[in-house]
Amino acid sequence: MKSLPLTGVKVLDLSRVLAGPLCSMMLGDLGASVIKVERPGAGDDTRGWGPPFAPDGQSAYFLSCNRNKLSLAADFRDDTDRTLLLELLSEADVVLENFLPGVLSRYGLDPGALLAQFPQIIWCTVSGFGPDSERPGYDFVVQAESGWMAMTGEPDGDPMKVGVAMVDVTTGKDAAIGILAALTARERARPQRLPPADRRVHVTLASSAVAALVNVAQNTLVSGRPARRWGNAHANLVPYQLFRAADRPMVLAVGNDAQWVAAMRALGLPDLADDEALRTNAGRLAQRDRIVSRLSAHMRTADSIEWIRRLDAAGVPCGLVREVHEALEPVTASARTGMPPLWNGRVRLEPPGLGQHTVTIREKRWRIFDELPIPE
Repeated sequence: MKSLPLTGVKVLDLSRVLAGPLCSMMLGDLGASVIKVERPGAGDDTRGWGPPFAPDGQSAYFLSCNRNKLSLAADFRDDTDRTLLLELLSEADVVLENFLPGVLSRYGLDPGALLAQFPQIIWCTVSGFGPDSERPGYDFVVQAESGWMAMTGEPDGDPMKVGVAMVDVTTGKDAAIGILAALTARERARPQRLPPADRRVHVTLASSAVAALVNVAQNTLVSGRPARRWGNAHANLVPYQLFRAADRPMVLAVGNDAQWVAAMRALGLPDLADDEALRTNAGRLAQRDRIVSRLSAHMRTADSIEWIRRLDAAGVPCGLVREVHEALEPVTASARTGMPPLWNGRVRLEPPGLGQHTVTIREKRWRIFDELPIPE
């Protein structure tokens, strides 16, 4: 079997909840050997975040981001466990953690000292608000403070969070990118060694969330005006929003002027297609209410499948508003191992039970990965 891109890379994962575990799972999907270190007796916080729970007691939340890992139960306060962690760390390529500042140092696991001691290590910290902040980082709080909630929801309703913990997801992906960049820099520098500062990766929920504002942030920077809530509409494009067909909601996403003309002809509204005042997006923005009112009434006259058929034939972006179970129907997903890996990743190990591999890791350290069966 062909090796995966990160085969041989050793990751010691001290993180918990979502952003860090998602990052290490992505690295594991790409072939990295990942040891997840958990608190004895309690484990990752998300082990208790249910229902729903799988038949063996694992929470769905934990299962979603912890495949392709082995679990080691270790207590930082215990001398024997701390010695084991240092031995694992001495051979690791990556250490991933999301502790508040100073916590690891109190247990003799100071990142700065360990980076100096072990020149091969990439050390990634995931925090809520930066290296000097004592505030715990939770997705919901960061969605509120980063502007996400202020721009999400109906115009006359309350600010609304996104349904998925997207700040955690975005930060986890940013952490994986930072780690991969540091690993690449380390390989390019050989036989020289990278200084500790170049092997230190720090990502925060707050900075990842603000960076993810992208075009919304740019709208504010360019216009000087605060972003507003548009519900299911778009600040810069019309029509680009939800409409209700006779049977169910759907979305129409007109991204350019040619699509506008094609969409109106496909929907049977040639007068709108031929209206010179609406030929450009700027013109349509100026007449948003008129367009939306006309389309809203018109699209209730037929079922969504009919509108989708016409718009697809005309090459106009559109889609049904699907329930989650509908979205999962064409996906090869698993109640045990979650969504399929991205790119060339593979599912090699089911999410572990708490401390499932503790005895073997104590005995064999990283060699345990040499003896794992590799699925074809």
